[in-house]
Parts: sequence; C-alpha cells; structure tokens
Amino acid sequence: MEWRDEALILSTRPLGENSKIVEVLTPGEGRAAGLVRGARSKTMRALVQPGNRVAATWRGRLEDQLGTLSLELIEARAGLVMDTAWGAYGIAAMASLLAFLPERDPHPRLYAAANALIGAFALPRAAGEAGVRFELIVLDEFGYGLDLGRCAATGDTADLVYVSPRSGRAVGRGPGAPYADRLLPLPAFLSRDAVCDAASLADGFRMTGHFLATHVAGLAGKPLPEPRERFVRAVVKAVAREDAAGR
Repeated sequence: MEWRDEALILSTRPLGENSKIVEVLTPGEGRAAGLVRGARSKTMRALVQPGNRVAATWRGRLEDQLGTLSLELIEARAGLVMDTAWGAYGIAAMASLLAFLPERDPHPRLYAAANALIGAFALPRAAGEAGVRFELIVLDEFGYGLDLGRCAATGDTADLVYVSPRSGRAVGRGPGAPYADRLLPLPAFLSRDAVCDAASLADGFRMTGHFLATHVAGLAGKPLPEPRERFVRAVVKAVAREDAAGR
C-alpha cells in the first residue's frame, strides 16, 4: 500500500550505517514512521531534520509494518528548531506529547497547531503562546477540551481569571474569589486581548500541564515528558529576560 501527504518531521533515529527511522506528523495520516534509506548521507542530512516540512510518500506491504518513506523538502525550518534552547526542547516536547496518540490516527487541527508552533520558534514569546495553544488542542483532540469562554457559575464572558482543576471550565473573578487557592489561574492572553508576559505564560503551562498530567499522560500511566518541562523552563526564562529588559 502507499500514501502521500504533507508532513512535519518530528524525530529521527539511526538505523544501520546510512539509514534512519523518521517519525512524521501528517494532516491526513496522523503520526507515522518509516525507514529513510540514505538519510545519513551528506546530501540527505540537511533534509531529514526535525522541524522541516516535507512532502512524504510512505510505502509498505502492510499498513501496520514500518514501511519506507521518501521525502521532498517543502520548507526548511530546522534552523528555527536548533538555534535556541526553547526550539530544541520544543520540538522534542511536541513529539513526546504526540506520542500519546495512536499511530495513523489523523488529527488535522493538531497538524495545523504543530505547524504554527514550529513557525513561532524564532521568538520566545510567540513560541510560548503557541505552545500553550498547541497543548490546549492536544487536550481537545483527546476529548478533554477546556471551556474557557464563559464562567461556569454565572455564564458571564467577562473578567474570567480562574479555571476549575476538576471541570476545566473558566470561573469569573467574583464567583471564584472565595476558592482562589483551589483554582488554577487563567492567563489573560487566553481570555482577552492581553500581552503574553512571563507570569501569564507560566500560568498557561501550569494550567495545560495539570490537565495533560491527568487526562493524557496519567491515563497512560506516565508522567509528563521531561522535554516538555525543559521547553517550559527555557521559554518562560527567555520571556522573563525580555520583560525585564523592557521595563
């Protein structure tokens, strides 16, 4: 059998002297892996890099076997990944979260969010905000989407500053005040037009991390992936430096 699709390269690992197993994410085929022959050669090395957007052709005798991948470059973005700590950790975090999905399970929204996240790696603030939004879509695709548009208690859409750690629903400032120590902060950049600063970015990852740990990694009996924690630390630290320099 054979399929063709656009793809993002998520990760690679060597096999033999001159080949690699390459894991990709596609809009129509989901997460898939295949053998790329000659991937360690001088001519192929730059193409087979995490972050690059490629045209992928997968061939195999059976759908559940490894198969082979042929790749053609659409957009070289490995530099966005490797030039910064948050880029390198970010692509690894993305791959590790997507690994909780079954193979060959298409998620076009996740593909679009992953594509946007890689494109945002050039700037830490953009990368952080795109990272939080990517994780919200991961939760949604797993069936645990958060309702951040209106207050769970009153139905109001204004002044939303908390999230219930149980229901994943937003809570307004007034109704949530008596329970503030038991609620998660809702970062302002998700509920209204506000600057994504280091504090709100940390709040965003704390929020998504809570639900990812409970409903995604936890259901698999695993902790949150370490690359995700490193990405969060790197991007929040970089944004905090920018915030301090701008004062």
